[in-house]
Formats: sequence, structure tokens, C-alpha cells
Amino acid sequence: MKNTYFDLIDQTYYFPQEGFDLRDDQLTFHGISLKHLIDKYGTPFRFIYLPKIGDQIKKARNLFNRAIKRSSFRGEYQFCYCTKCNHFSHVVSEALKHNVNLETSSSFDIDLILNLYKEGKFTKDRYIVNNGYKTDDYLQKIVKMHELGFENIIVVLDSMTELERLMKFAGDNKIKIGLRMAINEEPQSSYYTSRLGIRHNEMLDFYENHIKDNPQVELKMLHFFVDSGIKDSLYYWGEFKRAIKLYTELKKRAEGLTHFNLGGGFPIRNNLGFEYDYEYMIREIVQNISDACDAEEVPHPNIFTEFGKYTVGESGAIIFKVLEQKKQNDTESWYIINNSLMNTIPDAWSIHEKFILLPINKWDHEYQRVNIGGISCDHSDYYNSDELNQEVLLPTYDDNDEEPLYIGFFHTGAYQDAISGYGGIKHCLIPSPKHVIIDRDEKGNIVDFVYRNEQSAEEMFKLLGYK
Repeated sequence: MKNTYFDLIDQTYYFPQEGFDLRDDQLTFHGISLKHLIDKYGTPFRFIYLPKIGDQIKKARNLFNRAIKRSSFRGEYQFCYCTKCNHFSHVVSEALKHNVNLETSSSFDIDLILNLYKEGKFTKDRYIVNNGYKTDDYLQKIVKMHELGFENIIVVLDSMTELERLMKFAGDNKIKIGLRMAINEEPQSSYYTSRLGIRHNEMLDFYENHIKDNPQVELKMLHFFVDSGIKDSLYYWGEFKRAIKLYTELKKRAEGLTHFNLGGGFPIRNNLGFEYDYEYMIREIVQNISDACDAEEVPHPNIFTEFGKYTVGESGAIIFKVLEQKKQNDTESWYIINNSLMNTIPDAWSIHEKFILLPINKWDHEYQRVNIGGISCDHSDYYNSDELNQEVLLPTYDDNDEEPLYIGFFHTGAYQDAISGYGGIKHCLIPSPKHVIIDRDEKGNIVDFVYRNEQSAEEMFKLLGYK
């Protein structure tokens, strides 16, 4: 009996599933022939499928609005996209087509938004939530935007000292602010309380003594974010309810406080067996906020989320060719790919993040356990465990096969380019791969084009100071 790779997937998961299917025994991604792209562009290349971004935004917005209606909730839902997850113009522009607000992390994000405004892609009435440490340059740019007429800027204070520095630049402007609540981390964390935000037990006194009668600021938002994500766990609900209680206490003192910000934290699919009940979690979040506010007899807030990874993560992928297979001992096999994993998906190396890994072809071959190795000289340049099975299983192949084995890492659309330093100097001077954009035209036809070719030696030498 022949146990093929297709048999393995078919017997282990529900397959086909959203985004993944086979056509002529080769993998497709949202109906796109990946082998066609390989033949057209060669390997390695990374691509982003823009329509998936809008799908994610609509999914979250619909689920929140449905939960709001079901719970007779009297606040609104506002979706913010976190620019730090993927700053590329084509990504941010695609998100803005769906009327999202933006969350910023640094002063350069302000320049980015002003650029989008000049291009007619961003309007002055959309919300801008300013997070991150506020350098003087960051604060000055925020005040400048306020003076230019951007009416819904909210500066989320990450510490009490940021208020004093903000007032130095505010002048006669009245700036809308938010307060970020520092959370207690999970027990296994390296530290007990997050460095981000203001301590829970100092928040009310800080408001009374420094914000309540301050003519330069108005409190509009309480910001709450759990770094490990929105999960159905005792830890998450404990921190969540603590934040809601703080919101109701602040609301009794601050009439202008109208927004409760959940931050980010929705997970994305990182294996074919991924299960997460988005509808249930959203329904519970909305209902808990409603119940807490009703119990304390305060108005329901507007609910903000700052989804970055959830928005763009599932839109991205990177495709490699297997250059060589090596048997290093009796039990371990290595597939060497034509780039570096450390450079192209740095989260896999630095924080052991897992992604969906699938072969593009040879689904009718038998399979084996393998380690994936990059071509750099670093021993850490490898990938050898799936999130669900804790091992990598891929088709076997013969060195004399006419066609090489191609593999893809999927749902890599968030953070990877920023962390790896897109277009910069890479480990072992291995170049950034070709970058392809995939979209659909007005008639729904798939269109693809090269955004940027593989990084050249000349580009890297120029950065290094060589002539």
C-alpha cells in the first residue's frame, strides 16, 4: 500500500479547506496556481494576496456588529489596522479601501499617514490611535496633525511622564488622550507586570490629579491589551474583567471617556488543524462589556480593536525550491532550500513561530519526516516542527526527478519583512527574494506583478560602502 502525502493530509485534516486546494495534483492558494507563479517568476519569491486583507476586515467587522445587535449594545465598533505589522503601501492602501482606522507606533508612522492623506487615501475624520513610546519628535508630529485638522487623533499614554511631555508641545490645543492599563503577565512570563502602560492602582489618582481639570487634554479612551492574545482562558478573562471594571470607574469621573480599546490579539491559522471560535469570543467580549456597564449604570463604550497580524498575516506566503536532500545519520533527513529561513521568516528562528508549511507539488509521492535547512552558514537556519504535529512531514523525491520539489510557508504576511529589514543587509549576504503582488481586477480576474526583483549584489554593496 502506498501512503502518499495526499493521504496523510486527507486523513489528518479537513481538506480542501479555506485557501488551500489541489488542482492537477498541485497546490493552489485561494484558487491561484502556485506552480504557474513558480514557472513565471522562479524561486524563491514571496507574495501577498491582497483580497485576503479585505476578507479579514469584513469578517471581524461583521462578527462584532452582529454581536452588538444581538446584545442590544449601545456602542459602536471601530476597526484599526496596526501599520507596524506590514507598512508596505499596497497593504495599507488595501486596508484603507475598507474604511479602517489606523494605529501608529512611531513618529515615522505620522509621516506615512500624511503621505496617504496627500494621495487621497486617508481622510481627516478617521481615527488615529497613537501607541508606542512617545519621543519628542513623535509628540510634535501628533500635535501638528491636530493643527492640520485631523479631528480624531487619540494619544494613548504609555506612562504618566508622557502627559507632561505632551503638554510642552500642545500649546492652546486640546488633545484627546487615552490611558493604557499595564497588565499582569501570565505566570510563565519572565516578568510579572508589563512594562507598557500605567499601573492599575495608580490610574484613578492620575486622572484626578493630572487630567480631570487639565484644559489641554480630554480623556477619551481606556486601552487594554494582552500580549499573549485574545484567548478563552482564565488568565485572559481575568485581565479583561479587571480592565472593564477600571473603565466603569473612570467613566463615572470622566464624561468624555467613550472608547474601550481591546488592542490586538486575534490569532491566525498556523496549521491546517487550527480551531478558534471567533464568533463565540466576540460575543462574550461584547456581552461582558454590556453587563459590566449596566451593573455600574454607565453608558456602553465604543469598542476599538487594533488588528495587525490578524489583518495581513494570512495574505502572505513565501515559496522555495528544494536544492538538495541530505541524509546526515540513520534517522535524520535534510531538505536544503534556496534561501535562508532566518532572513525570510525570522519569527520562525527568533521566537519559534510556526507557519503552515506545504509542498506545492509531488502530493502523490510517499512522505517522510525531514528538517528544512537554509543555505546560510548558521546552524540555527532551520525549521523542523509543525505547530500541531511537532514534526515536518513532506513528500519524498528522487534526485533524478525531472521536476524539483517546491515548498511554501503560508500566512507569513505580518512582521516578517519588517523584522528581517526588507531591502537591507541580510545574514551571509543572502538576498531578499523577489516580491510578487497578487490581486483581482474589477471583473474578479487574478492579476499578478513583480513589486521588487531579488535584491542585487550592487544594492547590498552600496549599503555597505563599497564602490
